[in-house]
Amino acid sequence: MTLQLSSMIEGLRAAGEPTRLRVLALLRQRDLSVGELVQVLEQSQPRLSHHLKALTSAGLVERLPEGSFVFYRASTAKPYKAFLDSLFAQIDNTEPDFARDAERLDEVSAARAESAEAYFSNIADTWDRLRSLHYPNDLIESALLELAGTGPFDRVLDFGTGTGRMLSLFAPMAAEAEGIDLSHHMLTVARSNLEQQGVQGARVRQGNVTAVPFDNDCADVVIIHQVLHYMDAPNRAIAEASRVLKPGGQLLIVDFAPHNLEFLRAEHGHHRLGMSHDAMKAWASDVGLDLLAPRSFAPPEGAQDGLTVNIWKAVKPAKPLENVA
Repeated sequence: MTLQLSSMIEGLRAAGEPTRLRVLALLRQRDLSVGELVQVLEQSQPRLSHHLKALTSAGLVERLPEGSFVFYRASTAKPYKAFLDSLFAQIDNTEPDFARDAERLDEVSAARAESAEAYFSNIADTWDRLRSLHYPNDLIESALLELAGTGPFDRVLDFGTGTGRMLSLFAPMAAEAEGIDLSHHMLTVARSNLEQQGVQGARVRQGNVTAVPFDNDCADVVIIHQVLHYMDAPNRAIAEASRVLKPGGQLLIVDFAPHNLEFLRAEHGHHRLGMSHDAMKAWASDVGLDLLAPRSFAPPEGAQDGLTVNIWKAVKPAKPLENVA
Protein backbone atom coordinates (compact mmCIF):
# COMPACT_ATOMS: atom_id res chain seq x y z
CA MET A 1 0.00 0.00 0.00
CA THR A 2 1.35 3.43 -0.97
CA LEU A 3 0.33 6.95 -0.06
CA GLN A 4 -1.88 8.91 -2.40
CA LEU A 5 -0.27 12.02 -3.85
CA SER A 6 -2.40 14.33 -1.71
CA SER A 7 -1.42 12.45 1.48
CA MET A 8 2.23 12.52 0.45
CA ILE A 9 2.14 16.28 -0.04
CA GLU A 10 0.35 16.80 3.29
CA GLY A 11 2.92 14.60 5.03
CA LEU A 12 5.82 16.54 3.51
CA ARG A 13 4.27 19.84 4.57
CA ALA A 14 3.69 18.61 8.12
CA ALA A 15 7.19 17.16 8.51
CA GLY A 16 8.94 20.05 6.78
CA GLU A 17 9.61 22.11 9.91
CA PRO A 18 12.62 21.71 12.25
CA THR A 19 10.74 21.14 15.52
CA ARG A 20 8.34 18.69 13.88
CA LEU A 21 11.25 16.70 12.47
CA ARG A 22 12.74 16.52 15.96
CA VAL A 23 9.37 15.41 17.36
CA LEU A 24 9.10 12.68 14.73
CA ALA A 25 12.65 11.51 15.43
CA LEU A 26 11.82 11.14 19.13
CA LEU A 27 8.47 9.42 18.56
CA ARG A 28 10.10 6.89 16.24
CA GLN A 29 12.14 5.79 19.27
CA ARG A 30 9.34 5.56 21.84
CA ASP A 31 5.88 6.82 22.84
CA LEU A 32 5.98 10.14 24.67
CA SER A 33 3.52 12.45 26.37
CA VAL A 34 3.36 16.18 25.66
CA GLY A 35 4.95 16.84 29.04
CA GLU A 36 7.87 14.55 28.21
CA LEU A 37 8.33 16.24 24.85
CA VAL A 38 8.36 19.60 26.66
CA GLN A 39 11.21 18.29 28.86
CA VAL A 40 13.21 17.00 25.92
CA LEU A 41 12.72 19.86 23.47
CA GLU A 42 12.52 22.67 26.05
CA GLN A 43 9.64 24.33 24.24
CA SER A 44 6.23 25.41 25.52
CA GLN A 45 3.38 22.96 25.76
CA PRO A 46 1.00 25.06 23.57
CA ARG A 47 3.62 25.24 20.81
CA LEU A 48 4.30 21.50 20.90
CA SER A 49 0.58 20.73 21.04
CA HIS A 50 0.18 22.78 17.85
CA HIS A 51 2.94 20.81 16.13
CA LEU A 52 1.49 17.49 17.31
CA LYS A 53 -1.93 18.44 16.00
CA ALA A 54 -0.46 19.12 12.57
CA LEU A 55 1.49 15.85 12.55
CA THR A 56 -1.56 13.90 13.71
CA SER A 57 -3.78 15.49 11.06
CA ALA A 58 -1.26 14.47 8.40
CA GLY A 59 -1.34 10.85 9.62
CA LEU A 60 2.30 10.85 10.70
CA VAL A 61 1.57 10.61 14.43
CA GLU A 62 -0.96 8.60 16.45
CA ARG A 63 -2.68 10.05 19.52
CA LEU A 64 -3.10 7.63 22.47
CA PRO A 65 -5.23 8.92 25.39
CA GLU A 66 -4.31 7.37 28.75
CA GLY A 67 -6.51 8.65 31.57
CA SER A 68 -5.52 12.27 32.17
CA PHE A 69 -2.44 11.77 29.97
CA VAL A 70 -2.12 11.66 26.20
CA PHE A 71 0.78 9.80 24.61
CA TYR A 72 1.93 10.17 21.03
CA ARG A 73 3.50 7.61 18.71
CA ALA A 74 5.00 7.74 15.23
CA SER A 75 2.44 6.22 12.88
CA THR A 76 2.43 2.44 12.64
CA ALA A 77 0.13 2.38 9.58
CA LYS A 78 2.18 0.80 6.80
CA PRO A 79 2.14 3.60 4.20
CA TYR A 80 2.93 6.30 6.76
CA LYS A 81 5.59 4.19 8.47
CA ALA A 82 7.22 3.57 5.09
CA PHE A 83 7.09 7.30 4.41
CA LEU A 84 8.82 8.08 7.73
CA ASP A 85 11.42 5.34 7.24
CA SER A 86 12.26 6.75 3.82
CA LEU A 87 12.38 10.32 5.12
CA PHE A 88 14.71 9.56 8.04
CA ALA A 89 16.95 7.39 5.87
CA GLN A 90 17.96 10.69 4.22
CA ILE A 91 18.62 12.51 7.52
CA ASP A 92 21.87 12.54 9.48
CA ASN A 93 20.88 11.48 13.01
CA THR A 94 24.18 12.86 14.37
CA GLU A 95 23.05 16.45 13.76
CA PRO A 96 23.52 18.48 17.00
CA ASP A 97 19.78 18.92 17.66
CA PHE A 98 19.10 15.20 17.29
CA ALA A 99 22.07 14.30 19.49
CA ARG A 100 20.98 16.68 22.27
CA ASP A 101 17.41 15.39 22.07
CA ALA A 102 18.66 11.81 22.45
CA GLU A 103 20.55 12.76 25.62
CA ARG A 104 17.50 14.46 27.12
CA LEU A 105 15.34 11.49 26.15
CA ASP A 106 17.60 9.31 28.29
CA GLU A 107 16.88 11.65 31.21
CA VAL A 108 13.12 11.23 30.66
CA SER A 109 13.61 7.45 30.64
CA ALA A 110 15.46 7.67 33.94
CA ALA A 111 12.53 9.59 35.45
CA ARG A 112 10.14 6.87 34.24
CA ALA A 113 12.33 4.23 35.87
CA GLU A 114 12.22 6.10 39.20
CA SER A 115 8.43 6.32 39.02
CA ALA A 116 8.17 2.59 38.27
CA GLU A 117 10.51 1.69 41.12
CA ALA A 118 8.51 3.82 43.58
CA TYR A 119 5.26 2.15 42.52
CA PHE A 120 6.60 -1.37 42.94
CA SER A 121 8.29 -0.64 46.25
CA ASN A 122 4.79 -0.11 47.68
CA ILE A 123 3.46 -3.48 46.51
CA ALA A 124 6.58 -5.67 46.58
CA ASP A 125 5.60 -7.57 49.72
CA THR A 126 2.23 -8.69 48.36
CA TRP A 127 3.75 -9.67 45.00
CA ASP A 128 6.45 -11.72 46.74
CA ARG A 129 3.83 -13.56 48.80
CA LEU A 130 1.82 -14.46 45.71
CA ARG A 131 4.90 -15.66 43.78
CA SER A 132 5.81 -18.00 46.66
CA LEU A 133 2.51 -19.87 46.23
CA HIS A 134 3.08 -21.17 42.72
CA TYR A 135 5.56 -22.83 40.39
CA PRO A 136 8.59 -20.64 39.50
CA ASN A 137 7.81 -17.98 36.89
CA ASP A 138 10.89 -18.65 34.77
CA LEU A 139 9.91 -22.29 34.25
CA ILE A 140 6.32 -21.34 33.40
CA GLU A 141 7.65 -18.81 30.89
CA SER A 142 9.88 -21.45 29.27
CA ALA A 143 6.86 -23.70 28.82
CA LEU A 144 4.86 -20.82 27.38
CA LEU A 145 7.54 -20.13 24.76
CA GLU A 146 7.69 -23.82 23.91
CA LEU A 147 3.92 -23.94 23.36
CA ALA A 148 4.01 -20.83 21.18
CA GLY A 149 6.73 -22.11 18.91
CA THR A 150 9.74 -20.25 17.58
CA GLY A 151 7.92 -18.01 15.11
CA PRO A 152 8.77 -15.69 13.55
CA PHE A 153 5.48 -13.85 14.08
CA ASP A 154 4.31 -10.72 12.33
CA ARG A 155 2.36 -9.41 15.30
CA VAL A 156 1.99 -10.43 18.95
CA LEU A 157 -0.58 -8.79 21.23
CA ASP A 158 -0.53 -8.93 25.04
CA PHE A 159 -3.88 -8.32 26.76
CA GLY A 160 -3.36 -6.86 30.25
CA THR A 161 0.37 -6.39 29.78
CA GLY A 162 1.13 -5.37 33.37
CA THR A 163 4.91 -5.05 33.72
CA GLY A 164 5.46 -5.81 30.02
CA ARG A 165 7.13 -9.13 30.80
CA MET A 166 5.33 -11.03 28.02
CA LEU A 167 6.41 -8.38 25.51
CA SER A 168 10.02 -8.83 26.63
CA LEU A 169 9.70 -12.59 26.06
CA PHE A 170 7.98 -12.50 22.69
CA ALA A 171 9.35 -9.35 21.03
CA PRO A 172 12.52 -11.10 19.80
CA MET A 173 10.32 -13.49 17.79
CA ALA A 174 7.98 -10.84 16.38
CA ALA A 175 8.17 -8.01 13.87
CA GLU A 176 5.78 -6.10 16.13
CA ALA A 177 4.59 -6.64 19.70
CA GLU A 178 2.06 -4.49 21.53
CA GLY A 179 0.49 -4.66 24.97
CA ILE A 180 -2.55 -2.97 26.48
CA ASP A 181 -3.49 -2.29 30.08
CA LEU A 182 -6.06 -0.12 31.85
CA SER A 183 -3.63 0.99 34.56
CA HIS A 184 -1.52 4.06 33.88
CA HIS A 185 0.79 2.98 36.73
CA MET A 186 1.39 -0.42 35.13
CA LEU A 187 1.96 1.14 31.72
CA THR A 188 4.60 3.39 33.29
CA VAL A 189 6.27 0.28 34.70
CA ALA A 190 6.04 -1.55 31.36
CA ARG A 191 7.50 1.36 29.39
CA SER A 192 10.37 1.67 31.84
CA ASN A 193 11.10 -2.06 31.76
CA LEU A 194 11.07 -2.25 27.97
CA GLU A 195 13.35 0.78 27.68
CA GLN A 196 15.81 -0.46 30.31
CA GLN A 197 15.98 -3.90 28.69
CA GLY A 198 16.47 -2.41 25.24
CA VAL A 199 13.51 -4.33 23.82
CA GLN A 200 12.97 -3.41 20.19
CA GLY A 201 9.65 -3.47 18.33
CA ALA A 202 7.47 -3.51 21.47
CA ARG A 203 5.00 -0.83 22.56
CA VAL A 204 2.21 -0.39 25.08
CA ARG A 205 -0.97 1.66 25.18
CA GLN A 206 -3.98 2.04 27.43
CA GLY A 207 -6.88 -0.20 26.50
CA ASN A 208 -9.63 -2.46 27.80
CA VAL A 209 -9.19 -6.18 27.13
CA THR A 210 -12.93 -6.50 26.47
CA ALA A 211 -12.80 -3.88 23.67
CA VAL A 212 -9.28 -3.82 22.31
CA PRO A 213 -8.14 -1.10 19.87
CA PHE A 214 -7.05 -3.53 17.15
CA ASP A 215 -8.45 -4.58 13.78
CA ASN A 216 -9.96 -7.96 12.96
CA ASP A 217 -7.56 -10.72 11.87
CA CYS A 218 -4.42 -8.72 12.65
CA ALA A 219 -2.41 -10.88 15.09
CA ASP A 220 -0.54 -14.18 14.95
CA VAL A 221 -0.45 -14.58 18.74
CA VAL A 222 -2.53 -13.16 21.58
CA ILE A 223 -1.37 -13.62 25.17
CA ILE A 224 -3.58 -13.27 28.25
CA HIS A 225 -1.24 -13.78 31.20
CA GLN A 226 -2.70 -13.84 34.72
CA VAL A 227 -5.53 -11.48 33.78
CA LEU A 228 -8.78 -13.44 33.57
CA HIS A 229 -9.11 -14.03 37.33
CA TYR A 230 -9.49 -10.26 37.78
CA MET A 231 -12.52 -10.15 35.44
CA ASP A 232 -16.22 -10.70 36.00
CA ALA A 233 -16.67 -11.67 32.32
CA PRO A 234 -13.50 -13.43 31.09
CA ASN A 235 -15.38 -14.69 28.03
CA ARG A 236 -15.42 -11.14 26.64
CA ALA A 237 -11.62 -10.99 26.59
CA ILE A 238 -11.46 -14.38 24.90
CA ALA A 239 -14.00 -13.19 22.31
CA GLU A 240 -11.83 -10.16 21.57
CA ALA A 241 -8.78 -12.40 21.23
CA SER A 242 -10.63 -14.53 18.69
CA ARG A 243 -11.70 -11.43 16.76
CA VAL A 244 -8.19 -10.05 16.35
CA LEU A 245 -6.45 -13.36 15.65
CA LYS A 246 -5.64 -14.24 12.08
CA PRO A 247 -6.95 -17.61 10.84
CA GLY A 248 -4.41 -20.12 12.11
CA GLY A 249 -3.37 -17.75 14.93
CA GLN A 250 -3.04 -18.85 18.53
CA LEU A 251 -4.26 -17.64 21.90
CA LEU A 252 -2.10 -18.40 24.95
CA ILE A 253 -3.69 -18.09 28.40
CA VAL A 254 -1.87 -18.38 31.71
CA ASP A 255 -3.99 -18.46 34.86
CA PHE A 256 -4.63 -20.29 38.12
CA ALA A 257 -6.59 -23.53 38.38
CA PRO A 258 -9.61 -23.38 40.73
CA HIS A 259 -8.63 -22.88 44.38
CA ASN A 260 -10.12 -21.66 47.66
CA LEU A 261 -7.67 -18.98 48.79
CA GLU A 262 -10.16 -16.29 49.74
CA PHE A 263 -7.48 -13.85 50.87
CA LEU A 264 -6.65 -13.29 47.19
CA ARG A 265 -10.01 -11.55 46.76
CA ALA A 266 -9.46 -9.13 49.61
CA GLU A 267 -5.71 -8.53 49.31
CA HIS A 268 -5.10 -8.86 45.57
CA GLY A 269 -8.43 -7.97 43.97
CA HIS A 270 -9.02 -11.40 42.40
CA HIS A 271 -12.61 -11.60 41.18
CA ARG A 272 -12.46 -15.35 40.48
CA LEU A 273 -10.66 -18.01 42.47
CA GLY A 274 -9.08 -19.71 39.49
CA MET A 275 -10.36 -20.77 36.09
CA SER A 276 -11.80 -24.22 35.30
CA HIS A 277 -10.94 -26.03 32.09
CA ASP A 278 -14.63 -26.65 31.38
CA ALA A 279 -15.42 -22.95 31.54
CA MET A 280 -12.41 -22.09 29.41
CA LYS A 281 -13.39 -24.70 26.83
CA ALA A 282 -16.95 -23.37 26.61
CA TRP A 283 -15.81 -19.76 26.20
CA ALA A 284 -13.32 -20.73 23.48
CA SER A 285 -15.87 -22.86 21.64
CA ASP A 286 -18.43 -20.05 21.70
CA VAL A 287 -16.08 -17.85 19.64
CA GLY A 288 -14.80 -20.53 17.29
CA LEU A 289 -11.49 -21.38 18.94
CA ASP A 290 -10.14 -24.90 19.31
CA LEU A 291 -8.86 -25.25 22.88
CA LEU A 292 -6.22 -27.81 23.84
CA ALA A 293 -5.94 -29.45 27.24
CA PRO A 294 -3.97 -27.24 29.62
CA ARG A 295 -0.39 -27.81 30.65
CA SER A 296 -0.47 -27.74 34.46
CA PHE A 297 2.19 -26.78 36.97
CA ALA A 298 1.70 -27.89 40.58
CA PRO A 299 2.63 -25.58 43.45
CA PRO A 300 6.11 -25.86 44.99
CA GLU A 301 6.61 -28.96 47.10
CA GLY A 302 5.74 -28.28 50.72
CA ALA A 303 4.04 -24.97 49.94
CA GLN A 304 1.05 -24.41 52.19
CA ASP A 305 -2.07 -23.22 50.35
CA GLY A 306 -0.27 -23.46 47.01
CA LEU A 307 -1.65 -22.54 43.59
CA THR A 308 -1.65 -24.63 40.43
CA VAL A 309 -0.89 -22.67 37.25
CA ASN A 310 -2.35 -23.71 33.90
CA ILE A 311 -1.32 -22.74 30.38
CA TRP A 312 -4.04 -23.10 27.76
CA LYS A 313 -3.47 -22.89 24.03
CA ALA A 314 -6.34 -22.21 21.64
CA VAL A 315 -6.10 -22.03 17.86
CA LYS A 316 -8.30 -20.11 15.45
CA PRO A 317 -9.09 -22.47 12.56
CA ALA A 318 -7.59 -21.58 9.22
CA LYS A 319 -10.02 -20.54 6.53
CA PRO A 320 -10.76 -23.37 4.10
CA LEU A 321 -9.29 -23.01 0.64
CA GLU A 322 -11.76 -21.74 -1.91
CA ASN A 323 -12.70 -24.19 -4.64
CA VAL A 324 -10.91 -23.46 -7.85
CA ALA A 325 -12.93 -24.20 -11.00
